Amino acid sequence: MQSQNGATQTEYSYFGMQSSWGVTKHFGGLRATDELATLCHIGEGKSVLVVGCGIGLTPCHLVKNYGCRVVGVDLSEKMVEWSRKRAERKGLVDRIELRLADAQQLPFEDSRFDAVLIESVNAFVPDKPRAFGEYARVTRPGGYVGMNEGTWVKYPPPVELLQFIERSMQSDFQTPEAWKALLGGAGLEVTAARVYRINMFRQRLDENAGMDGSDWLDRLRAIGGFIRSIVSDPEMRKYAKTIMPSRAVIRELFEYLGFGNYVGKKP
Repeated sequence: MQSQNGATQTEYSYFGMQSSWGVTKHFGGLRATDELATLCHIGEGKSVLVVGCGIGLTPCHLVKNYGCRVVGVDLSEKMVEWSRKRAERKGLVDRIELRLADAQQLPFEDSRFDAVLIESVNAFVPDKPRAFGEYARVTRPGGYVGMNEGTWVKYPPPVELLQFIERSMQSDFQTPEAWKALLGGAGLEVTAARVYRINMFRQRLDENAGMDGSDWLDRLRAIGGFIRSIVSDPEMRKYAKTIMPSRAVIRELFEYLGFGNYVGKKP
């Protein structure tokens, strides 16, 4: 958001900070994206919708490495801007279309896409059945809906862990059975459900894999934005304290929370 003098300010929320600094991430990084692309049979000439395109990492990666055409949508206008800048910088604007849209009401005709990919988005969607119905609706018969989502690998999680996740991310992670049920409830045949445990070191490696020089510059710019906010903005420091996890919560996070790659095929 902007102050009265036009200066950009950080919105004190999980997505507000990401959109201000140009940061998005998902469990498993591009390694998980590649697995989804394979499971969804994405290849040359395919038409792919990426819901929650963020700063454009996945759309650019898919176009560059799989020869497909991508439409990317995001609920945040700022994220769409970040994605557009990335596509322009990488010379991919002729194969990537970017639009502002809500997962719960996609502005596309029925059966338009060969595949729909959703990475670390559904845990934040209020009306999940409605969103899954939209994914299925815009996928052509024989096409695939693939998603990468935070998943409880041990259940139920401790109350303090749930409170931290709600406070810091306002997200609603599910069990593998619940994610599969959402695919099935949208009329999709579940063809894959691969669940993985995570740890901080592996996640950092996955986030860094496949990054080129310009991506590293983006990462450094985002870190710089965070540091400047902490140093110069008392409200930001106050907000950061409210979302800092305790050591116990960090241990519980990696004990209870992992991620899954789930794929459904439209009959």
